[in-house]
Amino acid sequence: MADLKICVQNGQGEEKCLACGKDRIHLVFRGEYEPGDRIVFETDETDAYYVIRADSCMDEAYVWLTEPQVIFEIPFEMQRISKNAGCFAGETHYLTMRKAQPKENQNYRNLAKNVIDRHDASGCYPHVSANAETRGEALFAVQNVIDGVTANECHWPWPYQSWGINRREDAMLTLEFGRPVDIDRICLVTRADFPHDSWWTEATVTFSDGSTEVLSMEKSARPHEFAVERTGITWLTLGKLIKADDPSPFPALTQIEVYGKNTI
Repeated sequence: MADLKICVQNGQGEEKCLACGKDRIHLVFRGEYEPGDRIVFETDETDAYYVIRADSCMDEAYVWLTEPQVIFEIPFEMQRISKNAGCFAGETHYLTMRKAQPKENQNYRNLAKNVIDRHDASGCYPHVSANAETRGEALFAVQNVIDGVTANECHWPWPYQSWGINRREDAMLTLEFGRPVDIDRICLVTRADFPHDSWWTEATVTFSDGSTEVLSMEKSARPHEFAVERTGITWLTLGKLIKADDPSPFPALTQIEVYGKNTI
């Protein structure tokens, strides 16, 4: 059995609220979050799957942990604009952590989704990073593409967060799974706030095994779905984004979904 801990800390690392237990725990923190506060999820058993809830207004995160701690900084002001207004608000907060059940780890799922991913995340997968983001703003951060929110008819504010590429022609994101996975489908939800937005006609996915897939797209608010089979991959990149011949300079990605199973 894994020893688990959830702790709310202030900016100096001092404990504000704590819960400990075996395999499955919850924490009810009564009080308003303050700037600098953070949540620390901790386990003594790494290289294992966990299900974590950072806030009652957020989905649970199914994650693979390779390090004993997950640190989640509480967002404030413009950093919170990509979240539901109810997230981290008010005076009562419900947080959970548990080990995933063996049967859960065999399920077919969207292997890209992780609602608690952060730029500086370490040892918590899936994790996404990019070489470009529009103005460094949370509303256009690359983490938005794996948060599970697919609304794409607008570009401001929640639930229309997306990955903005800051007009970079060489923009690329990297999605790390942290362990081998077998996939059979990729879905790209591109932002479709036309005519403000442009779109991509083509993108190239490169996998950890060295193989590539060229994905063709069109102007559409519907998800672009592709049958792509790979086994035992640990990461992929999405790049070589070819913009349509359109006056708008603003193509953007709302969500990337990668469906499959953990490699057994």
